[in-house]
This record gives sequence, structure tokens and C-alpha cells, in this order.
Amino acid sequence: MTEISNKKAYFDYEILETYETGIVLTGTEIKSIREGNVNLKDSYGVIRNNEIYLLNMHISEYKEGNIFNHEEKRTRKLLLHKKEILKIKDKVALEGITLVPLKLYFNKNKVKILLGIAKGKKVYDKRESIKKRDTEREIRKQFKY
Repeated sequence: MTEISNKKAYFDYEILETYETGIVLTGTEIKSIREGNVNLKDSYGVIRNNEIYLLNMHISEYKEGNIFNHEEKRTRKLLLHKKEILKIKDKVALEGITLVPLKLYFNKNKVKILLGIAKGKKVYDKRESIKKRDTEREIRKQFKY
């Protein structure tokens, strides 16, 4: 099955909490996702009228689709319980907190998105992440020999 992850989100943000959400899609979007033609890189979530929407998620047009093909970067509604949305709304009210999609995957033939409540990292935090990754790589390299 297809699983698309947003690796850049883990580098740019510190993930505080995650939620598994459903998403409202059309038929050609599902077919395009099954082929793996999705990009989560610049997408983010917003709360409007007590509902959560995902903006800038790029799903390429389905090549076999006809005039009913979908718009590539349209706003898509995320499906969560009302209590979860209110919890998220309270947390997002804090400054510097955003909603970032971390992973898109299939669960029992339904498309799910792992939505993360994230806080942006500063430049020095990113340098620290790079340094940590490099040292772990060196350690793994030493154990191979």
C-alpha cells in the first residue's frame, strides 16, 4: 500500500502531538494517491468554523481521468470529532503552533492523514538536529566494520 511521509516536517518542526484524521476526497484523487502522486511538503492545516481544512496538499491529476478530474491544490476537509477539533483549536491559539500533515496512508482502504501539532524550530535547533543525525550515522558506520 501507498504511504507518503512529510520528512521536511520533522526537520522544520518539533512535533508536540499527533492525530489520525480522515480526509474528504473525490474518486480521481483516490486513484492518484494509490499511484503515489502526492506531495505533502508545503501543506498545512487551518481551522475555519470549527472544522479543519488542509491547504496546499498537491495531488497530481489522474492521467486516466477525463473532464471530471480534480483540481490539484484544492482545499480539503479533514474529518475529526468535535471534541478533538476544540482541543486542537485551543492549542493552535498559542503563538508559533501550526498543524502539519506528517504522513498519508491507507487504513482499511480509507485514506488517513497523521496530523501533527507542531512548533517551528529555530535555526540553531535545526543545526542541532543535523549534528545529532550525523553523529548517529557515524556510530552506525563504526558498528558495520
